[in-house]
Amino acid sequence: QVQLVESGGGLVQPGGSLRLSCAASGRIFSINSIAWFRQAPGKQRELVAFITIGGSTDYVDSVKGRFTISRDNVKNMVSLDMNSLKPEDTAVYYCAALVEGSSGYGHWGQGTQVTVSS
Repeated sequence: QVQLVESGGGLVQPGGSLRLSCAASGRIFSINSIAWFRQAPGKQRELVAFITIGGSTDYVDSVKGRFTISRDNVKNMVSLDMNSLKPEDTAVYYCAALVEGSSGYGHWGQGTQVTVSS
């Protein structure tokens, strides 16, 4: 099993920045990719960014140039640096892990709220 714990959410003004962190534990050697998803009220969950075991990254178009996903292999942590935040970035953010032998992101954290408002 893989356990994921998010931290770093909060309230920020438009144009501000936040860093979200996702700490992984358990069978971390089985992780092929970790992603950040978000879900706003009344909307479907959306894949925001992911980073693979090889270091490849990708982002949803709406956050390209503003968000950066990175990993710290020593701390077993994946971070999401969010800059130039907009009200439409308001959502609960979840990190999720894709493990070897799986077809999707099957391990999830509890989520952390990000609110962008003046």
